Amino acid sequence: MNNHPLISVIIPTYKREKLLCDSIIDILKQDYPNFEVLVVDQTKIHEPETQVFLEEMATAGKIKLFNLDWASLPGARNYAIKRSVGDIILFIDDDVQLRPEFLTTHVKNYLENPEIGAVAGRVLDREKLATSGGKLEIEYLPPAAIDPALFLYHLDLVHTTKPQQVLTARGCNMSFRREIFTKYNLRFDERFRGNAIREESDFCLQVRKTGYKIWYDPEAYLVHLGEESGGCHNISTQSLEYQLNFYHNHFLLCLKNLTFTQGLRFGSRIFDCHVLGNPPCNKSGSPIKILSRSLFYILGFFKTLGTIIQSIWNNGQIYSKLDQ
Repeated sequence: MNNHPLISVIIPTYKREKLLCDSIIDILKQDYPNFEVLVVDQTKIHEPETQVFLEEMATAGKIKLFNLDWASLPGARNYAIKRSVGDIILFIDDDVQLRPEFLTTHVKNYLENPEIGAVAGRVLDREKLATSGGKLEIEYLPPAAIDPALFLYHLDLVHTTKPQQVLTARGCNMSFRREIFTKYNLRFDERFRGNAIREESDFCLQVRKTGYKIWYDPEAYLVHLGEESGGCHNISTQSLEYQLNFYHNHFLLCLKNLTFTQGLRFGSRIFDCHVLGNPPCNKSGSPIKILSRSLFYILGFFKTLGTIIQSIWNNGQIYSKLDQ
């Protein structure tokens, strides 16, 4: 790498309007001199102002705009990877706020340490900061944060203040060396459904197998607005579809990446927190609620088994196949 390697900034988007435009504007204000912006738009009809903005940016050569007639977060990422040319590929969401130094802070990690294959940036999540009161600070994550069976409940990339090696990144702020996609031919698993929960963790667990480190840099931070409407799938967290996909995606992560013993610990922790409602989930302990969540837990597991079985003759990369 030279001192200013090309960065491909990839923004998948779905049913976002002004926030998408604002995120693009923030990227274009970066002080880093060498980057491209790829916007993968899965919105069928935009508001007129948004459509005009996107077309103007594309015509001026400031962004590369791709319009798709299907919606899949991992599929959109794979689509853009294929069309990117950067030495570093960076993913952000369509509802973020960035400071001008954002890209520079990501790049410096790769230049300083050749063992780093991925950078997990800090996510100043508006909702989680409000819940914690904005005063919580964690210097170093506990050992459980690097345990594949327990990391979901100990990996805090919102309040952590010191750089360190981590197990995974958050999808709205993560970057990778291009070699991850070329030499190792890794892609995001398009079997992760709905809001694609855990697809980035699954990908990062695959990255770790290459021998590269995933490095957390709190200086590579952004503000994640986390708007309830819009986003890559726009499915309400209260919907039946979301609940079923939630457990499906967790079990898919488990069955793909964990040993049998790790999987048992993973599944029991999910049950304890998300079904029984114990901390840190702190859900209702109503017997009816627990019974309802237990049903989704069981259905999600069997749905995952169906996905795994189907993968024997179909690897599930249906959107990448459409792209061929």
